[in-house]
This record gives sequence, C-alpha cells and structure tokens, in this order.
Amino acid sequence: MTSSDQQEDSNLSEVNGLAIINSKAPFSSNYGKDALDVALIFGSFEQKVSLFFQGDGVYQLIANQDASLVSIKDYLKTFSAFEFYDIEDIYVCQQSLVNRQLDEAFHIDDVQVLASVEFGKALNRHQHVLRF
Repeated sequence: MTSSDQQEDSNLSEVNGLAIINSKAPFSSNYGKDALDVALIFGSFEQKVSLFFQGDGVYQLIANQDASLVSIKDYLKTFSAFEFYDIEDIYVCQQSLVNRQLDEAFHIDDVQVLASVEFGKALNRHQHVLRF
C-alpha cells in the first residue's frame, strides 16, 4: 500500500453523510426553507446532515429578524429544533460574515465559524452535497 493509498483510505474514513449549503438570503426566495425541509427530512430518518452557511446564506443565522415585515412565514425559528433531529454540525464561513460586516450574533447555539480553508475542508468530508 502506497502513501497515497493510505491518504485516500484516510479521506474515505472521514466521508460523512449529507452537506447542505445555504447560500441565499432568507425571505428572498424559497431556497432557505427548502434547505431546511431537506435537512429535517434526512435528520428524521437518522441520516447524518451538516449545514453550511456562506455568501448571503449567513443572513439566515442572524438574530432578531422579523419576517412579518415582508409578510412571509418565519422558518428561521425552526432552526432551534436542529438538536431534536441530531443536526449538530453547523458551519458558517467567516469570510462571508466579514464581507457583510456581520458579527457572530446567531439565533442558534453551537455554530462553528470557519475560515475559508477550513470551511472547504469540512465540506469535502461529506459524501453528498446539496446547494440551495
């Protein structure tokens, strides 16, 4: 076995379920709600799900948003149910926060803020990736 084979085996052992990338702002389209629905469905069937927020998708994590101002049902409150679906790996791209001048005041706990390189590495550990 060569070192590249060992590296490949090591990478495969780290392959890990479904990654869902949230890249759209909340309430601007149905993408955020659709991503949430997919995450909860997979979680309810005990499938490993990780959530990634980057680009305008980071706005989905910002606290104190009022969907009633745009007459849309607030799906962001459902994020607090992630622990009941065993969705524990939630990552946000630090550079996306910086580009939008947002701080780390999220409306849910246990969000991991990752630099771009670490964000990409965490994403690459997943077998399947869906982008919304």
